[in-house]
Amino acid sequence: MPVEFPPLPQRYGDARYAIIYADPPWDYKGQLQHAGPGSGDSGGAARHYPTVKLSDLKRLDVNSIAADDALLFMWATSPHLDQAIVLGQAWGFQWATVAFVWDKQRVNPGFYTMSQCELCLVFKRGRIPAPRGARNVRQLVSEPRGEHSRKPDEVRRRIEAMFPKQHKIELFARDAHVPGWDLWGEEMPHRQTQRSFWEAARR
Repeated sequence: MPVEFPPLPQRYGDARYAIIYADPPWDYKGQLQHAGPGSGDSGGAARHYPTVKLSDLKRLDVNSIAADDALLFMWATSPHLDQAIVLGQAWGFQWATVAFVWDKQRVNPGFYTMSQCELCLVFKRGRIPAPRGARNVRQLVSEPRGEHSRKPDEVRRRIEAMFPKQHKIELFARDAHVPGWDLWGEEMPHRQTQRSFWEAARR
């Protein structure tokens, strides 16, 4: 049965979001993750939050809240790079490039090489939003990995430096209050209709 998402935030009047920052809860089909011999089971994504299939993520109407000139910054785990590009296009954006590479300063075993980095991709709709801020923001972010799936705050700060004046929203957000950003996600204080979606996704 298709997932029914709670409504996305709408800005007052005709204003829409020029900067959209998203960390989708990618579906690993129940696969668990291990941090190495003797470390035990780290739990995998599904044990930390409700994961969502690509077919359902594509149905989230991000297009309706995006400005004509907008950027989508999207986190993608390495096994989901192909799905991330498909999802960005489904949300009304064109693939642009890799915005940030996060060096987690720790490694995990992988099937091919030791996993240490995660990518934040960027997609474009229309033109790059104006006015621009900093033009010398670096791609590499070297920050220690924290709790499961939490992304470094430094990435959000760098986006703010590049686009300080635009309306911004974070989808699938973890923090309940971030100055200058609208927030939407499981861990936000939602109305009952919104809570019911996340509770249903766990079943």
